[in-house]
Amino acid sequence: MKYRLLGRTGLSVSELSLGTANFGRRWGHGADEAESAAILNAYAEAGGNFIDTADVYQFGQSEEFLGDLLQGRREDFVLATKFSNGAAPNAGRLVTGNSRKAMVASLEASLKRLKTDRIDLYWVHHPDAVTPSEEIVRGLDDLARAGKILYAGLSNFPAWRLARAVTLAEMTGAVPIAAAQFEYSLVHREPEADLLPASHALGLGAVTWSPLGGGMLTGKYRDTQRGGEKRRAEALGGRVFQAEDTVQRSAILDTVLAVAAELGARADQVAIAWAASRGAIPLIGPRSVTQLTSNLAAASLTLGPDHLARLAAVSLPRATAATARAVGLAHGDSGLPPLPVA
Repeated sequence: MKYRLLGRTGLSVSELSLGTANFGRRWGHGADEAESAAILNAYAEAGGNFIDTADVYQFGQSEEFLGDLLQGRREDFVLATKFSNGAAPNAGRLVTGNSRKAMVASLEASLKRLKTDRIDLYWVHHPDAVTPSEEIVRGLDDLARAGKILYAGLSNFPAWRLARAVTLAEMTGAVPIAAAQFEYSLVHREPEADLLPASHALGLGAVTWSPLGGGMLTGKYRDTQRGGEKRRAEALGGRVFQAEDTVQRSAILDTVLAVAAELGARADQVAIAWAASRGAIPLIGPRSVTQLTSNLAAASLTLGPDHLARLAAVSLPRATAATARAVGLAHGDSGLPPLPVA
């Protein structure tokens, strides 16, 4: 496993981050503690050191599992968690959203579940549409000055709010916003229009979730004989699952499978390696050691210029493709500048 700095910080994180939304069974699906332990151990043995969780994952059970599993080796990992949703299915209004009240209450509860005295990277999980950026930035700074968080990040925030929060932190001498987290994959390239360029321009580490399109890019839901599993994926994945419901998405998957066959690799590895090639730190969220082992192989997979060009051409967002044709860009080139490694 290779490592890269998280944005403009001195924090060295592995090139693949382990998402732990599947650690636990309170959502009705996921991995039990034994399987979660096996996943974490295999990730660590491969050199992974960047763990991502949230209070809402499995309604707190993901953090509880990690609290037990990290005992005696806490300093071997960069531990990130999130707040905004609460850790219970019926979480009250005072512990949800982005307010300082919710922030502090959520952090204290996460610290207890994780059995640690500080969070390395604390994410605001998503904007709540009411809390001002000033309140968020000041709240995160207070937590940093109290020694309870080391770095701060914004997850699923629009680019303009990233820019505002970064600027406010700079102007007030608050703890810097170190990273941004958002969805990004071959079937969701819209962040190339704003979030990715903003992240790189602002010096933020870009941590991206769902590189497999909620599982669609693995190809395992294409077989009509597995319709039941596809329906189950849609039910469990919710909006994360990207259905193969357009001609372009079918062409994207065809290309991913073709590239995988040419390289002697698996489709998930191609999709993850592509996201990493764009300067992002992909979040993988395996539910088993078997899935983890396959995902991790993406770190050693090299996509050649031809592979990258084919994947770029077939997955080009419609608006970008129209612009590319209008200005006569070469087929397969998105027209975007190459993204620097964080």
